[in-house]
Amino acid sequence: MKFSKYHALGNDYLVINPQDLRFSLTPESIKLICHRHFGIGADGILLGPISSKNTHFALRIFNPDGSEAEKSGNGLRIFSRYLWDIGLVAEESFIIQTLGGIVQSVVQDRGKNVQVEMGKVSFWSDEIPVAGKPREVLNETIHVGDDKFDFCAATIGNPHCVIFLPEITPAIAKQYGALLEVNPLFPNRTNVQFMKVINRNTIQIEIWERGAGYTLASGSSSSAAAAVAHRLGLCDALITVQMPGGEIDIKIHEDFTIVMTGSVTKVAEGELSEELLQIIRPLA
Repeated sequence: MKFSKYHALGNDYLVINPQDLRFSLTPESIKLICHRHFGIGADGILLGPISSKNTHFALRIFNPDGSEAEKSGNGLRIFSRYLWDIGLVAEESFIIQTLGGIVQSVVQDRGKNVQVEMGKVSFWSDEIPVAGKPREVLNETIHVGDDKFDFCAATIGNPHCVIFLPEITPAIAKQYGALLEVNPLFPNRTNVQFMKVINRNTIQIEIWERGAGYTLASGSSSSAAAAVAHRLGLCDALITVQMPGGEIDIKIHEDFTIVMTGSVTKVAEGELSEELLQIIRPLA
């Protein structure tokens, strides 16, 4: 089984063409393939291109814990670069269907950067979802053990919880991210961003990703955090998001439609060994 590996600011994915797939992608097989000691190692698997009646391509996105994600900004940039590399797209924009909605993508700089129109951010609880009465989830309080945080929630096709802090560190994200991910307020779990506003055009975030854990970068997290900062009047409409893995540029339209631009790097192409396939096949 062939695969291609890419990373987007340190957030790495394996791209598998369904035509090359020789077994079922069960949660068990996904966990094994993504395991950094017993498998290839990745923050997730991108299964595509899949045929679609309404768009140019469709994509399924799997987290390393075996769950399926609605949308991934880094994953979409990587998948777009993969389509470019295998000659299915050129310099014109194209449409991709995800579980979290339709996005429009264009490959720039001969594959080095990809721009994705990510869709519209909503802060409404019934759309994210967040438990409780229908409302915009802005500047609320959430309790984690003996601690509490001010937070906002948003969706761009997948759920996000944005925590404001004067200083952020990887340790904070790792300490509280796992607890916030499964907080009862979020019936579908949630991605978590710990955010520091640097100036009107720059924010810094540390990320705990639902189903993946601590993450060096995230496109959907960048989009959600930037949208929250703009919605509260803390930042302008053009925002650079700084993460441990690098920077993503976000443009926010008046209706909170997001345009994300960031880099993609190809790492490798390869094939799963027969030995590993023999372990996986009984799981199919």
